[in-house]
Amino acid sequence: MERKQWHAGREEEVLRHFSVEKSQGLSEEDIARNLETHGRNVLPKPEKVPEWRKFLGHFNDVLIYVLLAAAVVTAVLGHLIDTAVILAVAIINAIIGYVQENRAEKALEGIQNMLSSDATVIREGKRLEIPADEVVPGDIVIFKAGDRLPADVRLIEANNLKVEESALTGESLAVQKQTAAIDADAVLGDQVNMAFSGTSIASGSGRGVVVATGEQTELGKINTSMVETEQLQTPLLRQTAQFGKTISFIILLIAAVSFIYGYVFHDYPTTELLLAVISLAVAAIPEGLPAILSIILALGVQTMAGNNAIVKNLPSVETLGAVSVICSDKTGTLTRNEMTVTSIHLQGADYSVTGTGYAPHGEIVVGKTADDPDPLKEFLTCIKTVNETSLGKNEETGQWEISGEPTEGCLLTVAEKAEIDIPALPPIDKIPFDSEYKYMAYLVENEGAKRLYVKGAPDRLLDMAYPDLDDENRMVWEEKLVQIAGEGKRMLGAAYKDMPPETSGITHEDLAEGMNLLGFAGIIDPPREEAILAVEESKRAGITVKMITGDHKDTAIAIGRQLGIGDGQRAIEGRELDAMTEGELAHAALEYDIFARTSPQNKLQLVTALQKEGQITSMTGDGVNDAPALKRADIGVAMGIKGTEVSKEAARMILVDDNFETIVKAVREGRRVYDNLKKTILFILPTNGAEAFLILAALMFGLTMPLTPVQILWVNMVVSVTVSLALAFEKLEPSSMKRPPRPPETRLLSGYYIFRIALVSLLVGGGILLVNLELHDLGYPAEVINTVTLQSIVFAQLFHLYNCRSEVDFALNRNFFTNRIAFMVSGLLVLLQIGVTYLPFMNTILGTVPIGLEYWLIPIAIGISVFILIEIEKWITRSIMKRKPLTTDE
Repeated sequence: MERKQWHAGREEEVLRHFSVEKSQGLSEEDIARNLETHGRNVLPKPEKVPEWRKFLGHFNDVLIYVLLAAAVVTAVLGHLIDTAVILAVAIINAIIGYVQENRAEKALEGIQNMLSSDATVIREGKRLEIPADEVVPGDIVIFKAGDRLPADVRLIEANNLKVEESALTGESLAVQKQTAAIDADAVLGDQVNMAFSGTSIASGSGRGVVVATGEQTELGKINTSMVETEQLQTPLLRQTAQFGKTISFIILLIAAVSFIYGYVFHDYPTTELLLAVISLAVAAIPEGLPAILSIILALGVQTMAGNNAIVKNLPSVETLGAVSVICSDKTGTLTRNEMTVTSIHLQGADYSVTGTGYAPHGEIVVGKTADDPDPLKEFLTCIKTVNETSLGKNEETGQWEISGEPTEGCLLTVAEKAEIDIPALPPIDKIPFDSEYKYMAYLVENEGAKRLYVKGAPDRLLDMAYPDLDDENRMVWEEKLVQIAGEGKRMLGAAYKDMPPETSGITHEDLAEGMNLLGFAGIIDPPREEAILAVEESKRAGITVKMITGDHKDTAIAIGRQLGIGDGQRAIEGRELDAMTEGELAHAALEYDIFARTSPQNKLQLVTALQKEGQITSMTGDGVNDAPALKRADIGVAMGIKGTEVSKEAARMILVDDNFETIVKAVREGRRVYDNLKKTILFILPTNGAEAFLILAALMFGLTMPLTPVQILWVNMVVSVTVSLALAFEKLEPSSMKRPPRPPETRLLSGYYIFRIALVSLLVGGGILLVNLELHDLGYPAEVINTVTLQSIVFAQLFHLYNCRSEVDFALNRNFFTNRIAFMVSGLLVLLQIGVTYLPFMNTILGTVPIGLEYWLIPIAIGISVFILIEIEKWITRSIMKRKPLTTDE
């Protein structure tokens, strides 16, 4: 018998395979041998990365390598202040990255916590309590309601046994178990003669033979999958990494050529030339960019937290804005995971029921008018009486909760929604529910008369009430039941029979004839109302929503139809995906929007297939079965209330309110953050371009260096970060949620951005160069020229900030005063630059000197000129865009 076929083998075959008798259990020899062969019943823990290595990992960037090399050269040359400042910049960037993104990897610990701590087994004919990690394959395990399974077991005894498997399979209802062999190709959710490690017993009792422990269990497979699943870099990290490599290559190439040129064609001392080349490299590197990106992303994290979305690593904020597909689990994510009666169907009367979940808020509304309200009262009395679940309000949380079966809980809720009080009559005798006969019955006394109430599956109640298959009433009911089931509802019927006054007990024979059918309740795990709106908004934003669930195909299609997912007709099952080639799977992943009866592996396969097709993929879920797919997805989203710890730790974002709508809010914020990141790059890079232009010009023409390395770092780090912070607070562009997601291959710097950066760099650098040449010809000291140059670059930045608040729209618009932070940082910047010019200790550190008031006119004039010229350029760009549709991404 193959490892995966335990469910297909008969009970005696499984016992024979392990050489065990169910009444005796394993011997000490067998236990020792199996323990040596299979190991302890534990899941392996991953090796933790030391904190120091995590910190040093933030220096693993090409741009930082260039900075560190510059620090080494300046130290060798004896310019220790330059060295200290350069090292400080690198360390500050690393600290920001470490603090913002450092989080312990606890996903596998969460899986460990799902394992049972002890187990009841039969060994050598004795019933023993042993630690769960000592359970071995072949052990006979005994369990009852409330227990957690210590391993995967093939059931050999099931007494009204129901197992809660939603965390593992996604199935919303507890699964009724049995012991007979089933088809070999049954998917995990259909293996009703198996019970799996980490799941819990909802009701009943049973025993089984352990067929897998530790890594070999279904839970262990997920644990292994979590270890092996690669967590992809976010689009922003991929783009910035590529950008860093490209710009570093260009910087080093220009620096090398400049050194050779200066050495060959100009009589620079080697030390001075080296400092000049270092200045060029430092000028061209956007040192402040990593810090400001981290800060903008961190602000996005805070905003999302205020909207009930906890983002665990910064780049994931931006990733949300690029999501093109959301793969969502159904149970507890798109639906409430609270069974709800939505309709009642009686003879000659149909009722709709408002309200969702277990809270008894709503009413029973007559759809097809009934002359007599008594049949409804009788039906509600039956389903409330024949019920072993309790319903109550949790005083701490204020939430209505059930203790028992979800299906029975929703029947109590609908009875509470009636306008009159519905009694729960005490049973005189009862027949408990069993999957073999699919009903439960109570004998009660109602107003002095004995009555037999029965509640159960539609087919069994129809057989009781209409044994003749050609009965006209039966055929009418069967037709109606097919129609209702097509809506994705689970049907549950109620019937009664008057009994003689002396009756004191009931048997199955009492139900064989004479039963009066009361009607049926239509039950469904309802879609979240806010999820329906969220799916609709996702579509408007060009995002496809796909539902991946462990539920049955018809149920999934019906729920999808209510949510607006898919075409309301088609779905594909997990077993069909298993039989597909890689190419067929990729096609199916794009073509279908509803995937039913899926396994954890199917979810991971679908996410991977979509990513290979170029989709930026989000996966939402709440169960341990979702964890590998959550980890693999570009942005995994876990439910905060009903989600397992495993899913929360595997995901990059957690919804505090379990509200699918929150995802759309997060996408909206992600798009705002990305737009503001682009504006920040558009603002920062011209500074580097202008500085590099000035130093290159000085090297080419044999001039004194216009800026020292320390002055360049001051502009690139302090000034850029301070001023560009204002752009993080810009509001969402009006069209952001009406445009499709940006393609994953979208470049960080579009053609328009490169043009704009080059234009501003030339305007600022060229203007300052002309002023420098004039001041140089007039014989001003180098310190004065450097100070004027420093102020000119800073004020050009200050004015350019207001150009960048909108990519191509006019800066002086009605939203000009909406961003108060922009004006606050502008005032702070002016104060900083006054301090740089007139405070002695700042003069010492930065090599600046006090200047007269008349010299301030030069920086202000350059700043105003740049602002006006860029606004003219934006007007021309708008005019071109009106004639030829294009975006600034092109």
